Amino acid sequence: MFLELLLVTFLIAVAIATVVALLFSRPINKLLGHLVSEELAPIWRRYIVFAVYVVGISGGVSVRAIEKYITPDKEGKLLVLNADRWILETYKSVIGTLQSVAWMLLIFFLFALVAYVVLRGFEFKRSANDPEK
Repeated sequence: MFLELLLVTFLIAVAIATVVALLFSRPINKLLGHLVSEELAPIWRRYIVFAVYVVGISGGVSVRAIEKYITPDKEGKLLVLNADRWILETYKSVIGTLQSVAWMLLIFFLFALVAYVVLRGFEFKRSANDPEK
């Protein structure tokens, strides 16, 4: 049962990370198109999608939480993996994946916002100092 639970939580995390990557692909592409050159934008986009998967899977598959089903407690008893625990573990996998990816994307968009503001400031300063305009 342990391996099945590990596989199910992994598949849930991969599926959710895929959906989030697809939902955010257009905003990420647009933002990267404004921040970096056309040559670098696909590279950064690929890295961010990779990061979504890594962060999502690591947040959704909590090996320490699943480990309690194969490690006996102090009395030598194993925790039983019944239907209620399956529901709880899958729910924790969904929430863990979404939470991890949400934090990662929040940090990315905050840094991108700062970079965008800095670039706009430089463009404004350059246009103000340019006598031809």
